[in-house]
Amino acid sequence: MRRLRNVKIVATLGPSSSDYETIRALFEAGADVFRLNMSHGAHEDIAGRHTIIRQIEEELGRPIAILADLQGPKLRVGAFKNGAEELEIGKPFRLDLDPAEGDGTRVCLPHKEIFEALSPGSSLLVNDGKIRLKVEDCGADFADCIVTVGGTISDRKGVNVPDVVLPLAALSDKDRKDLEFVCELGVDWLALSFVQRPSDVEEARTLAKGRAAILSKIEKPAAVTAFDEILAVSDGIMVARGDLGVELPVQNVPPIQKRLVRKSRAVAKPVIVATQMLESMIESPMPTRAEVSDVAAAIYEGADAVMLSAESAAGDYPVEAVQTMNAVAIEVESDPTYRDVIDASRGGKRETTADAIVVAAREIAETTDIKVICCYTESGTTARLVSRERPRVPIIAMTAQRGPARRLCLSWGAHCVMAGSLQRFKQAVVNAARAAREDGFATEADQLVVIAGVPFSVAGSTNILRIAPCEERLIFATDPG
Repeated sequence: MRRLRNVKIVATLGPSSSDYETIRALFEAGADVFRLNMSHGAHEDIAGRHTIIRQIEEELGRPIAILADLQGPKLRVGAFKNGAEELEIGKPFRLDLDPAEGDGTRVCLPHKEIFEALSPGSSLLVNDGKIRLKVEDCGADFADCIVTVGGTISDRKGVNVPDVVLPLAALSDKDRKDLEFVCELGVDWLALSFVQRPSDVEEARTLAKGRAAILSKIEKPAAVTAFDEILAVSDGIMVARGDLGVELPVQNVPPIQKRLVRKSRAVAKPVIVATQMLESMIESPMPTRAEVSDVAAAIYEGADAVMLSAESAAGDYPVEAVQTMNAVAIEVESDPTYRDVIDASRGGKRETTADAIVVAAREIAETTDIKVICCYTESGTTARLVSRERPRVPIIAMTAQRGPARRLCLSWGAHCVMAGSLQRFKQAVVNAARAAREDGFATEADQLVVIAGVPFSVAGSTNILRIAPCEERLIFATDPG
């Protein structure tokens, strides 16, 4: 199941993609990571999808990553006596803690933390920003507002507060229960919603206890402001453009996306670009040209992965959406301009022996007739460093650990192969050559670069680079050890 592109595809599972046949078809169409959205579906449903993915993984012999996306706190208004009301520009409207049903002048907002954080001049956005309110006066249990953008407000619509850091933890009680459930189930990544500060990530990491890697969703202005600190304590990043585009002016989102992708790449942490990438394919078998350009832009930026949400979870054409994304990726990565952009955007500090070795591996591969870079990795770090280099040749990541193999399915270019434990470097070279031949990356006439650390099974010990033939007979003939 060798992919013909380097960027990875994340496909969300849901009502349209919950059976064995569809999930397998999604993987065969190009999905590398499956997202389980904890906002929808009971634990029983989530467990059923998890079981199917692991069954397909076993049948095909390829590691597959599973990402559980935690819901995060949901801020919503209460109910209205008439179900809905029309708010007019310039008219007053109150939000308060009174649980009585709302009308055209007020409604309950059952989140005292919001009132604690508000001040005159603060903005409140309702129903994905379709309604906008400006706070004129506020207290511990109310906010008197003026309607600046009117429209229909109805029961339990979501509320965004873009210009304040809310005194809310990223994990609700539901999230803590969901986190424990999916960690025990055996997911590989946890996507954390509503991140505002590094401590939000650290709390999730403490609860996960090393059972899953932590991916921070950047969907709030506060997270953009504190991004460097959040990135430092995260294992990966998702540029979640949905809420980000609600809470910030839409024209701010593209440059923010570019900055976050580049910063994540620089520290060798996988970054996903998400939300509305092929939105029209929820109902149409063909995407719009603008959507294709959006996916292409994320690939040109060097994102590790692009994501499908409702397109694959609830749409009419889930497999076609993955096929489309796969086709766009192959076409973009075959464009000579793509390599120019990727090479020009390469960055990040190179301070360690491992950094120097992976840079050397890339340069050797790109200046000689090397067909593939093969790296042995215990924790996944070496493979992520090779991925950061965005080499022009394929990357085979070999590990004896199933967890890192699955997590690396999210890293650009990493073709993950399970390998047995090693005692001698010669065996590492033999295994690498065999994997390169069997998976179609090289022939017996070709050469490859092998990176490893000795002693084996010690994380962070990358210290050897070897250029080797792909033919086992030659390996033994040229290696006296």
